[in-house]
Amino acid sequence: MSRPTYDDVLRVSSPTEEASAERRPVRIEEVARLAGVSPITVSRALRNPKMVSEARRERIRQAVEATGYFSNPHAKALRSGQSDIVAAFVSNILSEQFSLAVEGLAEVLEPAGFQVVLSRTSYSYKRETTLVRSLTATRPAAVFITGVMELEANRSFLRGLGVPIVESWAFARDPIDMLVGFSNTDGARMVAEHFAERGYRKVAFIGRSGGRGALRRKSFAMHCERLGLQVQREITRDTVSGVPEGREAMRSLLEENHDVQAIFCASDLLAIGGLLEARERGLRIPDQLAIAGFGDSTLAEEISPGLTTIVADSRNIGTQAGELMLKRLRGETPERTQKHVPIELVYRGST
Repeated sequence: MSRPTYDDVLRVSSPTEEASAERRPVRIEEVARLAGVSPITVSRALRNPKMVSEARRERIRQAVEATGYFSNPHAKALRSGQSDIVAAFVSNILSEQFSLAVEGLAEVLEPAGFQVVLSRTSYSYKRETTLVRSLTATRPAAVFITGVMELEANRSFLRGLGVPIVESWAFARDPIDMLVGFSNTDGARMVAEHFAERGYRKVAFIGRSGGRGALRRKSFAMHCERLGLQVQREITRDTVSGVPEGREAMRSLLEENHDVQAIFCASDLLAIGGLLEARERGLRIPDQLAIAGFGDSTLAEEISPGLTTIVADSRNIGTQAGELMLKRLRGETPERTQKHVPIELVYRGST
């Protein structure tokens, strides 16, 4: 097997933003006062119920329900320096691939007593920076990122937390800490080679303008040139949240009347939106227009005529990330801190 190609990840700078204040949480003293016990008794009942009499447990239970109190893991982390929270930064909560990765992560960490808390970055440097800076208050045990952190200031900040950090969804040479990822550039190469093998010569690209989208676009263009394919049009968007962006991009491409035979969409959400738009306009897929995606969502196989796409085992990415974190959290040293996830092109009816 050939060595995977490293992704040349973009590094940029960006100003920070302060997190907004939240409503004051219920204090344990309020629960204790309502239950007629001491705060330490409330804490003991929540941590080890067998140490508290049944009558007191019932009063504490009623007080907890009445006040809406919950044991605040953030406060615990600030007091003790320990936390059972693992922060997961997800690029797009509508993406099935990211959801599967978080499930894999949780399936490893939850039995060990850790809780995975999800936050979305929405491909926004501003949101990413706000979330990263909020970790000073939350003090998580570890951080998982569906991507590679691009802002140098945020990379330095995360490194300074001194907790396990696992980046993913790319194969960078210089991760912050640990990495479970695949080569986006290799995936784009596979699509270009597939188009060439199928006899398509005039092609187009639809994807996100930054991050992994930019990696896929550059690699696709480079390998198209190598293979003698002509890239007629590149349509990029700053953010991609769902199928509508794929419809809109396909609409723009078709209305410009380019003589395109095949389109590489840098995510399945874009590809499915584009495929739906093309079919509604009466185009026969793939006779008049071929479409390939990236990700292999459930719909990729279900939508007619089936979407050709690049496949990576998303759940396995989360599982491996959780295993790396857990070893470090237990004071062990992983044998490898960078793990490469293989990818492949699945050929279906859309090409």
